[in-house]
Amino acid sequence: MNFVEELRWRGLLHDIMPGTEEELAKGMTAGYIGFDPTADSLHVGSLLQIITLMRFQKAGHKPFALVGGATGMVGDPSGKSQERNLLSEDILDKNLKGIQGQLERFLDFNCGANSAEIVNNYDWFKSFTFLDFIRDVGKHITVNYMMAKDSVKKRLESEVGMSFTEFSYQLVQGYDFYYLWKHKKCVLQMGGSDQWGNIVTGTEFIRRKDGGQAFALTSPLIKKADGTKFGKTEGGNIWLDPSKTSPYQFYQFWLNASDDDAANYIKIFTFFTEDYIKELIAKHAEAPHQRSLQKVLAQDLTILVHGEKALETALKTTDFLFGNGSLEFLESLNSEEVLQVFEGIPQFTINKTEFEAGYDALTLLADKTAIFPSKGEAKKMIVGGGVAINKEKITDPAAVYKTTHLINNQFLVAQKGKKNYYLIIVE
Repeated sequence: MNFVEELRWRGLLHDIMPGTEEELAKGMTAGYIGFDPTADSLHVGSLLQIITLMRFQKAGHKPFALVGGATGMVGDPSGKSQERNLLSEDILDKNLKGIQGQLERFLDFNCGANSAEIVNNYDWFKSFTFLDFIRDVGKHITVNYMMAKDSVKKRLESEVGMSFTEFSYQLVQGYDFYYLWKHKKCVLQMGGSDQWGNIVTGTEFIRRKDGGQAFALTSPLIKKADGTKFGKTEGGNIWLDPSKTSPYQFYQFWLNASDDDAANYIKIFTFFTEDYIKELIAKHAEAPHQRSLQKVLAQDLTILVHGEKALETALKTTDFLFGNGSLEFLESLNSEEVLQVFEGIPQFTINKTEFEAGYDALTLLADKTAIFPSKGEAKKMIVGGGVAINKEKITDPAAVYKTTHLINNQFLVAQKGKKNYYLIIVE
């Protein structure tokens, strides 16, 4: 596989330094991408760069994933309108461990010469004194050069300005590249297009300090077809950690993509061939209402990030909430998994001791929860056949629900209409 050509047809090549493709054609090449430890999990915004490293390795090259234990203490100004809060060492350490564990799921660390490696720039910066840094690094890159970068110019022209800490970031990242070039024979740095300035500073530092040659390649920043930010929902980031974003929510994120976005994402995030992708898009165009493209995309990425079992749970959850799924599915889950299924869905808590005597349907749905604003409205909808508890329609407003009705001795699932679900937690 030609790595650059693969990126090119997928629309993933934004900037490339002259000579990069020729360098890669010579044989196995070491390259790296940096990951910012601002949280203890990566999110879908990082997924493109993870997959870029996977493609790089599949093309026969050696990938390095750099987790920024040192740069995380500084803060990258690229693409930021204001300075972010700096993290404490404890939080940073927690974040680094979480990110490292995630990266290990995607890359092959035991495949011979091109096995992946994870490096932490804190390892080479922890004993680097400030005086050493300004003498050995700072003197090689001029202030004029640094101020010419777009990320610096935009911030200097803004009201908030830029601290010396952030201004120095490109030197720190530049030294990362130099260190990996010198000690790991790493000649290529990759990243998003907003990183181009920082990456090129690294190649320039290598040239000025040791007369060496290094290369750079970036991919475009992903945007949705409607211009809104990719990877965000009303609930916030879509995380790769299943405890932060359940596999069901992750699956739904891709399933809910627009047709235009799905046609773009299928090229960006999957390893399908160009011919197969064209087939999928053509098939989707014949019956777009069936959302076949979104289903393939959602299934493939849920397996990639969370595995086959998680996909099975996501599909059963989808069927339960939007299809004809049975209670057996919920009964097979533990309490934590049930809560994940209903994450983002209105929940109400009732005292278990009080519940033992039982509540009639109207009291349960209107007084003890706020599923209906009044008993009158609840009764009207029950009589109309539009209310169900535990997937069974309520036919009698006076029907009493007790602990014997609880799923896993803890839950009731109320349904108003076809799509409005509510979880009642009895504890």
